[in-house]
Formats: sequence, C-alpha cells, structure tokens
Amino acid sequence: MKCLVVLCALVALSECLHRMPLIKMKSPHKSGQEVLKKFYPNAEVFQTETEPLTNYYDMYYYGVISIGNPPQSFTVHIDTGSSNLWVDSVYCTGQYCQDQKKFNPQQSSTFKWGSQSLSIQYGLGYMTGYLGIDNIEVAGVTVAQQTFGVAESEDSALGGMPCDGIFGLAFQSIAADNVVPVFQNMIQQNLVSQQLFSLYLSRDEQQGSELIFGGADMSHSTGQITWIPLTSESWYEVQMDSIIIHGQTVACKGGCNAIIDSGTALIVGPSNGINSMNAAVGASSTSNAVNCQDIQNMPDVTFTLNGHAFTIPASAYVQQWDSGCSTGFDSLGNGGGIDQLWILGDVFMRQYYSVFDVGAKYVGLAPAA
Repeated sequence: MKCLVVLCALVALSECLHRMPLIKMKSPHKSGQEVLKKFYPNAEVFQTETEPLTNYYDMYYYGVISIGNPPQSFTVHIDTGSSNLWVDSVYCTGQYCQDQKKFNPQQSSTFKWGSQSLSIQYGLGYMTGYLGIDNIEVAGVTVAQQTFGVAESEDSALGGMPCDGIFGLAFQSIAADNVVPVFQNMIQQNLVSQQLFSLYLSRDEQQGSELIFGGADMSHSTGQITWIPLTSESWYEVQMDSIIIHGQTVACKGGCNAIIDSGTALIVGPSNGINSMNAAVGASSTSNAVNCQDIQNMPDVTFTLNGHAFTIPASAYVQQWDSGCSTGFDSLGNGGGIDQLWILGDVFMRQYYSVFDVGAKYVGLAPAA
C-alpha cells in the first residue's frame, strides 16, 4: 500500500546475474524443517532467491533492482501493502524527485511503453506516471517483460523516501491498472519452486534484513511458524480478535481486520483504538510521547490473530529519538480505501519473521531471532 511511515512503504534486490542453486532450508530448531511442509510435505529442497535489505532508521527497508538492457539500477522500498512496482524516471522534473536515480527508457533496448497512464494513491502520498514494460533483475533472477510504473510526478511524502521507488508484493486485485505484480510473474515464469516469500526485518538500524523468494530461512526465528489464513486476496489481511494490555481488551473489541504490511513503519488503526492503546501503556493523552525512563516498566501488548497470541514488549513498540520517546501506535495515515483496517507494520514485523504464502493464502509468523 503505501509508503506509510506512518510512513510507508519495499523490496530490495540484487544485481546478481545467475540463479542460485537449490538449497536446503536452514533449520537450527527442530521445528524448522517442518514449518513449510505444512503445505509442501514432499519438498526436501526449496529453490530460493535471496536478497539482503537495507534498514533505514527502522522506517524503510530497501534494496536494489535493475531494469532494462543494459541494466539500470535502483533502490526500491519493500511493500507488502501494495502491488505495483514503480521507479522515478527522467520525465519526473518536480522538486520531490530531484535526488533520486531516474530510469531512462531511451537507454534500454528492451523497453516498450504500455498503453495506460498510472496513478497510485498510498496511505500517505501519491505518484503519477505511465506504464512501461521491460526486463527486471531481482534477487539474482530476471523477470521477463514486467509491467512497471515510470514515474512522472510524486508528492512530498514519497519524494522524501531514501530510495527511488516502491516494490509492491501484494495481490493483483489491488494493483493499479490491474498490473500483474512482479512476484506473480516470478511464479508464472517458474523462477521460484514455491509460491511464497519471507521477510526478516532487523532492529535498531542493524544490517541483516532479508527478503527470500520461494522459501524461508528459519535461522531468523526462535520457534515454529504459526499459520494464519488470509481473509481476502488483496492485502495480506487476517482476522484480528483483540488487542490486549494488562489482561484487558483495549481495542478491536469484538474483532476486526488487520493487514501485515512492511510498507508501514508503525502500528496504525482507528483513532479510538489507538487512543485506548496509548492510554493503557501510559502515553501522553495529547500525543504518543512516553518517558524514556519508563520503558522497562511498561506493559506488553498482545495482538490476537485468528485465535493465536502475538505479543510485543515495550522495548519493541517504543521508539527512541534524540528528542525523546514515543509509542509506535498512530491513527494517522489511514486512507487509500483501508480506513476500517488495522495495519501491523514494521513495529510488529520486526518481532515476527513473516512468511507470505501466496499459493495457499496464508501468512506465517514465527518469533524473530
């Protein structure tokens, strides 16, 4: 969806030229070999394509893709909350795209223009441009004839990103102009052996974040994966039963829907629910500010998803800045057709290694290492 930060957010990928060999699932824990066999019981090896990601201030996770022939390289933000790939271009002359690398269609011998213009509204920010078709190098493989956005303009929210575009990983049903997403084309072109990808998001600006197409690396987790069915084939949307603090349901009473979204930096929800959460953890009634000295005494927050509890401690949901501390709960940024949804963004995903099974329509969550 977006580059919410309450910010938003996308993918990273490499400039390798050759496909990686088949590798066995890494499994430091007894349950590691078994987690994906829930849906693939006969699989002994998984053909995976791995890309390291850069953690930018715990707000953006991005890497590198290449487009065209000869290849032009760009950094893109990984976003499981949207479905389109787009990059800045030489046709973008506004003030908000001056510092980015720009794709030049005239310098690629394999580029073709699409037949439509493109406009995408994110939770915060928008971009406009045109559709183009070219070969995309991502995570060491080439996706042939991928349709993507050639940006002509963008607003300040997206122009402030430390990257050149957004790489959407959600379903085609929410793609602007019904464009086939990159990962769907990877499946159709037999570039991965399993219809899933996984994300490990590092903490505290550390390196080690990773996107894996076609499998998962269980060394990024400390336990077994819990599989949660998707409630729709759009975003990675799941049923959330409640949000519990101090043993009390403070938000999502009676149930609600939530999306697992790497493109959103915070945990975002309706204002009444967010206000209740901030009040329950002792944040300011007029803002989400907290006393940095109180972090170790602040309560855990438990999100119950489809009957399973996922808990994050204060050390994970409190953000520390030079100016002070604040919770990672915010009601800003809802929009783009998702006003009634909760967004479990990077604050949540850093605590849980996430596997997105596009084929079986499940999201798997395991405690992150």
